[in-house]
Amino acid sequence: MKTSEITGEYIKLDQWLKKEDLASSGGEAHQLIQTGKVLLNGVPVHELRKKLRDQDHVTVMAEEWLIQRVDK
Repeated sequence: MKTSEITGEYIKLDQWLKKEDLASSGGEAHQLIQTGKVLLNGVPVHELRKKLRDQDHVTVMAEEWLIQRVDK
């Protein structure tokens, strides 16, 4: 499992996908989400701007990340 550090209370899913270089644009992020390739805490996500928070688990194309807030 990989770790993804965030600052602030949350990061929006589409922004996070771009931050981690899993999507090069908002359109590509939208396509990943709409095709069911993104899971949040084991549940498929269909909301482009879903908020990811500390300790969330994100799975994208069988790769897992743990979201960790670093500015608590």
